[in-house]
Amino acid sequence: MSTTDTVFLIITACSLSLFFILSSFLVILGIIVVNQAKKVVKKAENVVDSVEAAADVFKDTQGRLALLKLIKNIIKLAKRSRNE
Repeated sequence: MSTTDTVFLIITACSLSLFFILSSFLVILGIIVVNQAKKVVKKAENVVDSVEAAADVFKDTQGRLALLKLIKNIIKLAKRSRNE
């Protein structure tokens, strides 16, 4: 094996080892990012669920309040008609 072949072999081996190290690092970093994204998605789902629940409660309350306002207006009209 000549000197040129040896130098080329050393450069190729170093480049390949550097590529494998960087690839391993990027794969680990990708796994960490995916896990964090999963956590964020779970929190977002919980927030959406609580907002939906609050909207349902508000919707139910709004219907009940409308009924109470209607009864209140009927009572006011009845009082006005008695006073007049």
